[in-house]
Formats: sequence, structure tokens, C-alpha cells
Amino acid sequence: MKYSILLFLLSYSLSFSNNDKPIPSTVKAVTVFVNGAEITRTANIILPIGTTQFNFGKLSPYIQENSIQVSGLKNASIISINYGINYITKQDKSEDIEAFQDKIKALNDLIQLEDDLISGYEEELNIITENRQLGNSNQVVSLEKLKEFTAYYRKRVTEVKNAIHKSVKKKRELDIEINALKSQLRELNVDDKVQTGEIKLKLNTTSAVQLNLTITYNVTNAGWFPIYDLKAQDINKPLNLAYKAHVYQNTGTNWEEVKLTLSTNDPYTNNLKPELSPKYLNFTSGYYQSENSVKNYNYKYNPFIQTVSGIVTDASGVPLPGANVIVKGTSKGTTTDFDGAYSILTNGGRELVFSYVGFKSESLPIHSSIINLNLEEDMQMLDEVVVVGYGKNKRSDVTGSVSSIKINDFTNNYSKPKENQTATGDLIVEGINNTNFEIQKQQTIPSDGDISVIEIDHFEVPATYSYFAAPIANENVFLTAKIGEWQQYNLLPGEANIYFEGSYSGKTSVNPYATTDSLTVSLGADPNINIKRKSTNNFKKTNTIGSNEIVNKAYEIELKNNKKSAIDLIIMDRIPISQNKDIKVDDIEYDDCEYNSKKGLLKWTVNIIPTETKTYKFSYALKYPKYKSINL
Repeated sequence: MKYSILLFLLSYSLSFSNNDKPIPSTVKAVTVFVNGAEITRTANIILPIGTTQFNFGKLSPYIQENSIQVSGLKNASIISINYGINYITKQDKSEDIEAFQDKIKALNDLIQLEDDLISGYEEELNIITENRQLGNSNQVVSLEKLKEFTAYYRKRVTEVKNAIHKSVKKKRELDIEINALKSQLRELNVDDKVQTGEIKLKLNTTSAVQLNLTITYNVTNAGWFPIYDLKAQDINKPLNLAYKAHVYQNTGTNWEEVKLTLSTNDPYTNNLKPELSPKYLNFTSGYYQSENSVKNYNYKYNPFIQTVSGIVTDASGVPLPGANVIVKGTSKGTTTDFDGAYSILTNGGRELVFSYVGFKSESLPIHSSIINLNLEEDMQMLDEVVVVGYGKNKRSDVTGSVSSIKINDFTNNYSKPKENQTATGDLIVEGINNTNFEIQKQQTIPSDGDISVIEIDHFEVPATYSYFAAPIANENVFLTAKIGEWQQYNLLPGEANIYFEGSYSGKTSVNPYATTDSLTVSLGADPNINIKRKSTNNFKKTNTIGSNEIVNKAYEIELKNNKKSAIDLIIMDRIPISQNKDIKVDDIEYDDCEYNSKKGLLKWTVNIIPTETKTYKFSYALKYPKYKSINL
């Protein structure tokens, strides 16, 4: 009976054994979302009969527990899955980091040695100082002895102070070296306090089996965002577009030689559809506040943006001076200047909030270093978005009925990659609501928060080039490229570096979410075309007739072509439109141009030869009550 009980207890303890030693696992594949990532790990285990717990350690401390999945179980069943943080075990460090930290320790030891030397020298000085009295009341020290003692004290004190000075100087040099090493460690985003994640998996089986487990889970502190290179050699050739992914991760574990997939999906987007309930009307006190729906911008946070600048305007493109721009969740902000321009440090914030009296507030993720915004009084549909070098504006407000001048049209006559394959050989997998780019070459992405650049694709894009100028807003002439059927390129909103004729021309923004058939981007200002808008002083005058004041306005636009070839150009300006019956706009005169009276927009379609100068004029008169002011 006694042996039976012992045998039962032994078999019971074996059936519920725990494998306390961490089971090694390897990251095999990573799917990086625009926010977050999905990790796929594999591990080989031997599962004995009964119930056994396995610990998978040294994982990321940023795992989303609900996302953990295990496959490859064969006939085994899962009893429980638990995820926790191990504050004792630290992540493995790279050889470079360990070398830096060991060097810092060695330098600190040298500093301690110098401190000990300084203490010894200072103690010697104290002894010399306290014992420098010679002779006493009963004994007189001879002059020869005095000279001997004086020479010794002078020599030794000088030697000790020189030694202290050398030690202090050596400490200062060591401190400089240590600070340099610490700066380099900060550049590597080293955090000695980073804890590790740990998954405890309890399995049960009726027969011993060897399993090749696959464990997948989602992590935060990772993501990717697009950066584009737009290159135009000249206006007679197609536009070259390089589509690059900037991948970053600071999850606590390195991804070494993994199968990498870049996904346009964001698993952290609010996926709950709205529930609409009845709206009941009743009398209320106070002011009425209209309802605002949640905007669908599709912009994603870019953690590497440090400074954001741009222009805030109203729906008609008029700058809003004094508009507030605040980093959401903080008290840090700024206001726009007279031209509606602003610049703000992000200080680690994720969103910017734009507000102005009488306009709806807008909140945008910090996705680009250039963010321009039109604040609106009520919802309006955009008919076409034109992306320009200094921001984003409505076509109807800036370009009127601009029809691009076709300098040259191109067709897709270059050799295209295979279907569902990028020009770099990577695979494109279209999902229900996202696109995945499967990178064929294995990648290594260290957990240091730095950017790893991966070129996803590149295109030779047929484009229609045109020159455009609106000197009332910006006295530069911009070369633009209009891209048709851009949806086929699977682009995301992002920044673009512009290169024209082999030189860097600045940055712009690309917004492929516009509901249009074409995408217009600016290739930057052309310095070889000069345009100037000025008021005609000898025409401007103000009269008072009865109770009304009459202001005459006249402007002159001067254009000069310093290029070696003739160009076609569209120039836009505007005449104000009255929204009050007491304000009259009369005596409108203009040169040969198109005038849209409903919008007050003037449009000149110009052809100008090399070294030629042309002038365009327009004028109007304003009549309004003399005791009132208007926003001229």
C-alpha cells in the first residue's frame, strides 16, 4: 500500500511538471503595420505525457496579451496562456553596447584612481602645513637650517600642487570621454532598465510528442511610414517616383534575418462602427453647438517629426492670423503670424490641434514636417486637392479652373514588373482593407529606435507638367506635375523629397486619399522665372461721397522669363467678393484674361519666350459706409 501511494505521488508530480528553464525561441517573420507589428516566433519542444508548463522568456515587454496565438500543437491541447513582465531578466545587449558600457566602467575606475591620488596629495599638504613651525621659545633655528627647510617646503608643496593639477586635468579629460560615450549610447537608445516579457504556456497531451510551435503576437513601439523621392530630369521626360519605407522598432528585442512584411493596416484604429440613435429636439438655454462627426484623415503618426510648420487658412484660402496651434494633451503651442504661417516643436506629441474663433477646431496626427490646413465653418467636399511645395490647398480656391498645360504626355511604354510584384521584386498582396508588401530579402531591424530604409517600389510615372503662379499668395513660379491614375501605385500619405535636374529642390507632401482621378505635386519654385505683384500708386486713391467711402485699387503683375526656352504658364489672382449689401465692388477692369465672377478669380494663360517681360493689370473700386471698416 505504501509503495502504491509513492508511485501515485511520483506520477502525479511528473504529470504536472514545470519547465522552469526558459525555452529558446527565434523570430522568423515580422509584419510591420503603420502602427505596431506582428511577431512570429518558432520553438521546438518535447512534450511529455500529462500537463507541462513551458516558459518563453526574453520577449518584448510591449506584447498585447490578447493577441497571443499558438499553433503547431498536433494532438496537444492548451490549458492556459499567461503573459507577464520579468523585471529581473534583462534583454541581451549587442557587442557594441557592451563595449561602450565596459569602456565607461573602465574610465570611471580611472577617475576614482585620480580622486584617490588627489586625496593623498591634499592630506600631504595638510601635514606639511600643520608642521611647518620651526624651533621653540628655548631654541633658535639657524639661518642655514631655515633656508634648508624653506627650500624643501617650497619644492614639495609645488610638486604636490602640480600633481593635483595633473589629476584634475586628467579627470576632466576622462569626463569628456565618458560624456561622449554616453551620448553615443543615447543615440543607440540604450535603456538599462528595460524589462523582458515572458509567455507561460501550459499544455496537455496523452502521448509524448515533439512539437514545432509557432507563436504569434502583436507589439507596440514599432511601425513604418512612407517617404517618397520625386525625381524629374526635365519637363520632357516622365517623373521617377521611389517609394521607400522607413521602418523603426524599439520593442526590446532585435529582429535578425527575418521575413519582413510591410502592411498598410493599423490594428489600433477604432474598428467599432457607430451606432446612431434618434435625435430629440427641445428648447434649450445658451448657444447652439452644431454636431461634428469624426474626421477620416487616414494620416498616421510619425515619431521622427521634431518640428512642424505650415499655413492655416479659411475655406477660401485666406490666411488666418492668430490661429492657435497646440500639441494635443499639453499646454505647448503657438499662433499663426499675419500670413497664417506657424512653426512648432512637437516635443514628443502625437497630434496637433488647430483652432480659430468662428471656425471648427481640427485635430491632425503629426505625420509630416509640413502640415497646412483649411479651417472651415461648415463641411464641404473637396473637388480636387493640389499638393504644392508650401502646402495643401483647394483647387477651387487656388487654381480656379486651372487646366494643366500639356508640355508632354507619356504612356507606360517601359517594361513593367510582373503582376502583384514591385519593381524591386517584392510581392504585393491585396487584402480586404489593406495592402501588404512582402519583402523577399531577409531583413535585420535592431531594437534601437533608429530608421531602417527599405525601398518598396519605384515607378516611371507618366506626368503632365505645367507652370503655375499665384503672386498674391507667393511670389514664386512653381513647376507642377500632374499624375493620372495614381491609385494603382498603392501610396500612403507622406513626405516627398523633390529632385529636379539632379539637384535637391525641397520637400512637399503627397496625399493619395484625395477623391480625385489625378494627383498634382509641386516640383518646387523655378528661380529662372520671376514674377512680381505690386500696387499701382498713381492710381490708388480714396474718395468720400456723401455717407460712403470709395477706395480705388489697382495692381500690376510683372513676369520675366530668364530661361533659355519658352514656357507656358498660368497666373492666378483675385478680386474680392462682397458678402454684404452695403459693400459694393464696382468698376472691375482687367487685361486679356478669364474672370470667374462667382469666385472673383482671374486667370491668365501665358506663353512667354526667353528674356521676355510681360505685364498684366487689373483694378476695381470699393464703396462702403465711411464710418465702417472692411477686411481689405
